[in-house]
Amino acid sequence: MRKLTTALLLAAIAASCAAQKHLVLIDQDGAGPGGSDQMAMLALLQAPDVQVLGITIVTGDAWRDEETLHTLRMLELTGHSDIPVARGAVFPLIRTEEETRLESALDGKVVWLGAWGRVAAPANDSASGSAPPAPARFESHGPYEIPPMPEGLPVTKPLDEDAAHFLIRQVREHPHQVTIYAAGPLTNIALAIALDPEFAALTKGIVFMGGSLNPQTTDPEFATSPRHEFNFWFDPEAAHIVLHADWPRIDATTVDVSLKAPFTQSMIDAISRSQAPAARYIAAWSRPQSYMWDELAACSLIDPSIITKEQTVYMDVDLSHGPSYGDTLTWPEKLKPATGVRLVHAQMDLDLARFQKLFVDLMTRTPQ
Repeated sequence: MRKLTTALLLAAIAASCAAQKHLVLIDQDGAGPGGSDQMAMLALLQAPDVQVLGITIVTGDAWRDEETLHTLRMLELTGHSDIPVARGAVFPLIRTEEETRLESALDGKVVWLGAWGRVAAPANDSASGSAPPAPARFESHGPYEIPPMPEGLPVTKPLDEDAAHFLIRQVREHPHQVTIYAAGPLTNIALAIALDPEFAALTKGIVFMGGSLNPQTTDPEFATSPRHEFNFWFDPEAAHIVLHADWPRIDATTVDVSLKAPFTQSMIDAISRSQAPAARYIAAWSRPQSYMWDELAACSLIDPSIITKEQTVYMDVDLSHGPSYGDTLTWPEKLKPATGVRLVHAQMDLDLARFQKLFVDLMTRTPQ
């Protein structure tokens, strides 16, 4: 009898601990192998107090279908292949690649185009300026082409259910318990809101990587265009829809704070000393990168104390089809427009040492 009572008590404790886990839905543009997108998802997957209900994939840094395969393979290699993956939007709601080609010629080049590739230097560009510059060239491949995958093709398959319906179903099954983590263009989230107007209100809130206020940097991508940020820029209309939805809380990891979070060689070295599956994946496929855009958003959800400064602003996106299309718009309370803009907790500074330690600890953890 005593053994049975003890067993029941342990089962009850285990069930209680599981119930207290932070439920999260990941919406990500999963370029890979390795890199910011995959490492951000790994941070949430490796966190002991987070339960990831699933991953939805959106075109952003790369095309949806290749991102899906990279994500499925990452899950296999790191021991998380039980996590369901749903494919989402292939294209932004309104913006097109062809329109962006024309805008580049009229308004100037954008450094990062994601799935649409990089703008290649004009072939006849000369220092003397004697020859007129050639039109910008966009280096990319088609949306349904799958380039060679150095980490190997996955065995597991994505769900038949599309991302928007999967998101809605999970939130409906766990009302007021799920936090949405969104670190790519916000197309999937906007589609879920369009299908179910109560979707946002039924969550605990959203944490997204997006927006830029006034980053202090010499990086020319942002120093000369301080309100530009890729996730908003790639699908401005989706960001506008998301920013007007009835979320209980909105947290934004901005360019301002992301620029302060580098992924360093010393972090890779520390991770590489571990034999944990996530660590082996990163050692094989990740390299030092300029900024930990998405990883910071994920880790701020896991441990909000790593954010040491925020600015509460009303936020929207410029939808005018000109040079500022997709730029971040913000207002204080007294100056906000009467358009239903929502209050956003815009992250501005961090405890860098705490963040880097948290990330390394997560990547070197062997899940139980």
